[in-house]
Amino acid sequence: MSKRAYNFNAGPAALPLEVLERAQAEFVDYGGTGMSIMEMSHRGAVYEAVHNEAQERLLSLLGNPSGYKVLFIQGGASTQFAMIPMNFLGEGQVADYVMTGSWADKAIKEAKLIGNTQVVASSEASGYMSLPSLQDIQPSDNAAYLHLTSNETIEGTQFKSFPDTGSVPLIVDMSSDILSRPFDLNQFAMVYAGAQKNLGPSGVAVVIVREDLITDSPKHLPTMLRYNTYLKNNSLYNTPPSFGIYMINEVLKWIEEKGGLQGVEAMNRKKASLIYDAIDQSGGFYRGCVSPEFRSDMNITFRLGSEELEKEFVKASEQAGFVGLKGHRSVGGLRASVYNAIPYENCQALVEFMQNFQASHE
Repeated sequence: MSKRAYNFNAGPAALPLEVLERAQAEFVDYGGTGMSIMEMSHRGAVYEAVHNEAQERLLSLLGNPSGYKVLFIQGGASTQFAMIPMNFLGEGQVADYVMTGSWADKAIKEAKLIGNTQVVASSEASGYMSLPSLQDIQPSDNAAYLHLTSNETIEGTQFKSFPDTGSVPLIVDMSSDILSRPFDLNQFAMVYAGAQKNLGPSGVAVVIVREDLITDSPKHLPTMLRYNTYLKNNSLYNTPPSFGIYMINEVLKWIEEKGGLQGVEAMNRKKASLIYDAIDQSGGFYRGCVSPEFRSDMNITFRLGSEELEKEFVKASEQAGFVGLKGHRSVGGLRASVYNAIPYENCQALVEFMQNFQASHE
């Protein structure tokens, strides 16, 4: 195999090489069946075992909290933006949202199409380069739920802890930092994530939700937009994205092998610190975008002295084998996404490139 790229894409993102190699070995003939996992009936015993194992393994990594179910849903996290208010926002209630950047904004816009929605806290004043304090995040008296985004992939902010919302269900979009660190699932009514950053390939969203919240979804909703459809049918009402779920199970095995969530958190902090230190120690040549206390360990955003210099940096990085360092078109700048699967050695290579680039431009 030729040398693999230094992949810092924000999503779809790098997958662990070990997982890709295992999937490659099983691609044509899974478990001696003479078929690929993609060719099997989703109602057959072989696929269903993989499906159930992925659900069980995910809850095991989170300490097997009681009362939660894992759902596999198509449509990515973006479909969840609409399903959440459709299923949970009742008459006379309000949906509370925390506005922290691009992905929170999309969730809010979808909720407003469904019902009464309000922003209870925002970091707009900082240009979304910080986050609201937990003390400022207070749900309304008639709130159906409070929703926030744990990690803003585009801006590069991350909540390090979460608000206590009391009896109001806390729902969190964890698309870009799920399973990057330990967390107490009991804090949340529901967490959800598109798979294509830390869980597996694109094409499936993972929802972890309190079972009592989804036993009786509103009957006026279309079947595939009711959470209880997935609950009653073990996410097998229709054909699921079976290969994506198989890959999620393999990624979860890999996380176990890396020491579970404690193990990946330690490595993620080491990787992020390496790159942030290079930025902070550059004498202003590189500038971090986000206030240090809110910096994401997953998406590292930074700027150079001019847009022209940033374009030169991107071009030079691509020639050197780096992929995905251009910032999102909505905010510009530069971004290195260092999800679980990014090897430490890739981050070392990036820092070396950054230092060499600086040396040649001073």
